[in-house]
Amino acid sequence: MPFVRCLVRLIRAQDASGSREGKSDAELLGDFIISRKQRRAIPIIGDPGPDVLWRLDMFYTAVGLRIEERSGLMTSPTMEMKPMGASDDCFSRPGGWSFCPDVHPFGFETFWKLAEAGTKLVVDATAAIEAYPDVARA
Repeated sequence: MPFVRCLVRLIRAQDASGSREGKSDAELLGDFIISRKQRRAIPIIGDPGPDVLWRLDMFYTAVGLRIEERSGLMTSPTMEMKPMGASDDCFSRPGGWSFCPDVHPFGFETFWKLAEAGTKLVVDATAAIEAYPDVARA
């Protein structure tokens, strides 16, 4: 799938140290696969670890790159991480992405679900760009 190929290209391009050199695509994407059992074992208290932040960054950067490839428009993912208090909720806007405070278990159960999630974000964004081209190019 194009999204998965884009994610693999991004991971390989960001490997300045060469630590991922020689690994198969499946091994590179293995960091994004988290089983239900693993997910339940992850504590959701405290700040997310660097591996979680890396997965978030790679995933959403790949989404942005695929949107660029399909639309020809430059994109950039923007994420704001802040401590969440008891009164904070998960909000979303029509046409926007929503992020909940539970980023700790960010990952997907299977390679297929990873590809499906990324592809859906790309398709939805591209459809919005096509529906509102003047707004997208403003």
